[in-house]
Amino acid sequence: MKSDIEIAQEAVMQPIKEVAAAYGIGEDDLELYGKYKAKLTDELWEQVKDRPNGKLVLVTAINPTPAGEGKTTTTVGLGEAFGKMGKKAIIALREPSLGPCFGVKGGAAGGGYAQVVPMEDLNLHFTGDFHAITSANNLLAALLDNHIQQGNALGIDPRQIQWKRCVDMNDRVLRNIVVGLGAKGDGMVREDHFVITVASEIMAILCLADNMEDLKNRLGKIIVAYNFAGEPVTAEQLHAVGSMAALLKEALKPNLIQTLEHTGALVHGGPFANIAHGCNSVRATKTALKLADVVVTEAGFGADLGAEKFLDIKCRKAGLKPDAVVLVATVRALKYNGGVPKDQLSAENLEALEKGIVNLEKHIENLQKFGVPVVVTLNSFISDTEAEYAYIKKFCEDRGCEFALSEVWAKGGEGGIALAEKVMETLENKPTQYHVLYPDEMSLKDKINTIAKEIYGADGASFAPAAAKALKRIEDMGFGNLPVCMAKTQYSLSDDQTKLGRPAGFTINVRDAYVSAGAGFVVALTGSIMTMPGLPKKPAADSIDVDENGKITGLF
Repeated sequence: MKSDIEIAQEAVMQPIKEVAAAYGIGEDDLELYGKYKAKLTDELWEQVKDRPNGKLVLVTAINPTPAGEGKTTTTVGLGEAFGKMGKKAIIALREPSLGPCFGVKGGAAGGGYAQVVPMEDLNLHFTGDFHAITSANNLLAALLDNHIQQGNALGIDPRQIQWKRCVDMNDRVLRNIVVGLGAKGDGMVREDHFVITVASEIMAILCLADNMEDLKNRLGKIIVAYNFAGEPVTAEQLHAVGSMAALLKEALKPNLIQTLEHTGALVHGGPFANIAHGCNSVRATKTALKLADVVVTEAGFGADLGAEKFLDIKCRKAGLKPDAVVLVATVRALKYNGGVPKDQLSAENLEALEKGIVNLEKHIENLQKFGVPVVVTLNSFISDTEAEYAYIKKFCEDRGCEFALSEVWAKGGEGGIALAEKVMETLENKPTQYHVLYPDEMSLKDKINTIAKEIYGADGASFAPAAAKALKRIEDMGFGNLPVCMAKTQYSLSDDQTKLGRPAGFTINVRDAYVSAGAGFVVALTGSIMTMPGLPKKPAADSIDVDENGKITGLF
């Protein structure tokens, strides 16, 4: 079997103008980035905004394992399958971060014959959105330090600076640094920190903003520090909003590319789901709903993170109403959750499958709590057996879920038709009863406890003194009505990544919290989760190269 990058490089792409034309998008509504990438103009939204919405399908997954689940691959293949069935469908994805591309996880273009292309462009610099976000973030940091240096008229307390610099790379040595060393004119010496770009509040703001006016309003609300009286200092007070917005002007526009089978793909924004809200942009999703009969989107990592945040944060804030959820698993991943070592996953093991399927069971229960119908799909592997399929199929159907196998990695859209048919049946026969998990007026601690108990299966949450103090301060400032964005390991339902399956008898440990006032949510940091990842001992960067003809190899 060819590698993902080999398949992508052999693909015959349509000019993006032709892909756009299939959705009624004219050349005047495209801002081209070469032949195969384009941004959609603001004027296009004005033309389509009054059209009825298509159906919105969210693709999510069980907790990720080393065995792989294929959530993005399923999203892409499902969109392609709808095209094979004659349905007008479009997919809406997040942009990949360079950190995982050069780290251990790889890119985010799908895989096999269910990919979006141009794959190398998407996984590397793409249309420059992440660079714009990084620049806007660091401009605000520079303006903040310059304000202190130039007399500190706002009385900013250097010990209470909240705003961090960012870079779109896994770089552990930047987690905790000292700035301002040198002469007096080099600034005030203080401790500083970096986060990865996808954890920046500006990434979340870009993904939740409806338009430029909304973007600027949100940017102005960013709390960068507190003054000596303990009062918040905002980006608006630093007069940073206009210049940040200027950097983000083009990044605010959704990007259009295509799948291997020429289904349109709006790929825009990319916050991580373990440390941010994990969804592509509201603008891309809303535009997609006006262009197609069915929109297939995805949210990061497992349903306990990405799907919960999609349903509790993005849909709540944007007024979106999902019509169905596709929950992705693999036989191999379920056996891994049942205690089978990674090198023994190819052997049939119904006992381990029975132990590990409890992880899938919990995610089914969680999604049903939001009132959205669920379709479970298995990403098929050649080592899977009919007995394993039959067991999982019955397990899902006994819990009120439709079930279908997915072979999109090997067969593209043709391999997703069985899944697409189940999704269409669900859309036609099971109307959504979507609702959020908790009300706005609930206290922040109660919101966190609700997520911990209802979604993670914990006995509740414990709050370190720093977290309790931070949550009280956030409520005292008037932000208690915001939803909560949990920062938690993706590998377990708990905050301990070693607890596989469906853990019980545990507590979620909240060590700190802060408000992303511009994005409109409160972040709760749990366990040992970090906002700046590090590279592994053998990073993917070791294997990436480019030859004398400009052909990239090793990217996955």
